[in-house]
Amino acid sequence: MIAVLDASVAVEILLQRKHADLLGARVIDAEWVLVPSVYTSELCNVFWKYHMHSRQTMTREICEHLIAKGMALPDTVADDRELYREAFAMACACTSTVYDMMYLVLARRNSAHLLTMDRKLRKIASTHDVQVMQD
Repeated sequence: MIAVLDASVAVEILLQRKHADLLGARVIDAEWVLVPSVYTSELCNVFWKYHMHSRQTMTREICEHLIAKGMALPDTVADDRELYREAFAMACACTSTVYDMMYLVLARRNSAHLLTMDRKLRKIASTHDVQVMQD
């Protein structure tokens, strides 16, 4: 199975939250894990926010370590320049963010399962012939 991993799932795994073991197993079991290049910015931004709000427990070093682990999860980082036109059109049609549509387009183009914690994105995916991995 091919999987498209979004940043919400990566953070769940990296911070060892409630669904981390199950989601981590799904990533490990996938034959190919893809992310759009926007994943890098999203992942870094999440840990920047954690660092800014809790510098004592989420030091810069800890955040950088978690980001590096998150960047090791995908096998391939797809170039957003090849996705943006379709992602923008879908965002306009679905009234969703272009960021989210990058993941959706990548999953659809590769007949991949979308791995996301985002309920709205799951719902949109189900109406656009994109399989979503269930928890």
